[in-house]
Amino acid sequence: MKISDATILIGDDSILARKQLKDVVISFGGKTIYEAANGDDAVKLAIEHKPDLIFLDIVMPVKDGITAIKEIRSELPDADIVVVSSVGTQGQLKEALESGASDFVQKPFNVSLIKSIITSRFEGR
Repeated sequence: MKISDATILIGDDSILARKQLKDVVISFGGKTIYEAANGDDAVKLAIEHKPDLIFLDIVMPVKDGITAIKEIRSELPDADIVVVSSVGTQGQLKEALESGASDFVQKPFNVSLIKSIITSRFEGR
């Protein structure tokens, strides 16, 4: 699948973080991008749209990212979830991965790291 045909979900309570990540995804050819400002909305959008790739923060209002990962995984067991968070303790990283996240990216994120995540999952544009 090409990134231009993929559906991406970005869940982060920071408008700036969502915009930055969305801009990077668009720059690599992403077109269908949904945004959620809290974990509850991220779960709802994930179940509704079944995105090919999900970027989630850990610390969000209403429902944190770890809980959102578990709920998304219960409905979509094959969901590809990448945690993008400034919270980077070993315990939280371990919990995110044990809950079903496939990758963990530390904020502020490195564009080349996001690019490698995208290119490892999708063929070119």
